[in-house]
Amino acid sequence: MSSLDNYQARVVTTVDGPSGRSTVAFDGPTIHRAATPTFTVADVWQIDSVPPAVTAENTLTAELALDPPDGGVLVRMVSFPPDAEWQGSDAYADAMNAIGGGDSHHADEEIAGLHATDTVDVCTVVEGELYAVLQDSEVLLRVGDSLVQRGTKHAWSNRTDRPATIVATMISATR
Repeated sequence: MSSLDNYQARVVTTVDGPSGRSTVAFDGPTIHRAATPTFTVADVWQIDSVPPAVTAENTLTAELALDPPDGGVLVRMVSFPPDAEWQGSDAYADAMNAIGGGDSHHADEEIAGLHATDTVDVCTVVEGELYAVLQDSEVLLRVGDSLVQRGTKHAWSNRTDRPATIVATMISATR
C-alpha cells in the first residue's frame, strides 16, 4: 500500500455565478495516480501560465508528465518507498520513463536516482522523512520541512522502513 492512499481527495472551489457565493465545484480523487516500483504520483492541479485567472480550469491531461507546461505550475504529491525496496535495480529509471522523465535521469552519476528538471520546486514533507541528496551534500527533511529545489541535480533517499510523502509545487523555469 502506498502512503498516498491516505491522500485521495481533491476539492476545488469556485464562485457560483448567479449567487456570487463561494462553493465547492469538485470533490473527488486526484486526477492522476501512477504507481511505479519506485514511487507513487498523484497530480492535484496544473495551470498552463501564471498568473492564472482565479476561474482558470485545471489543465492536466490524461497523460502523466514529469514537468509542468512551459510557463505553468504543477502541484503533485509523491510517495517514496524505503530505499531498500528499489536501490540497486533499474526501477528508478523505469519509473522516470513511465512518467515521461527519462531524459531528466542521470544514470551515469554515482548517486541513485539523480535527476534534474527545468523547474523551481517547493517540496514539503507531509509524511515520514526523506533526504534531499545533491552532488556534494544532503539534508534530512522531516514532516513540515520544505525544500526549494532550483533546477539542480538531486535525488531523494528514504532511509527508513516506511514510505515518505511530499507535496511538490513545480514551477516552470528557464536556465
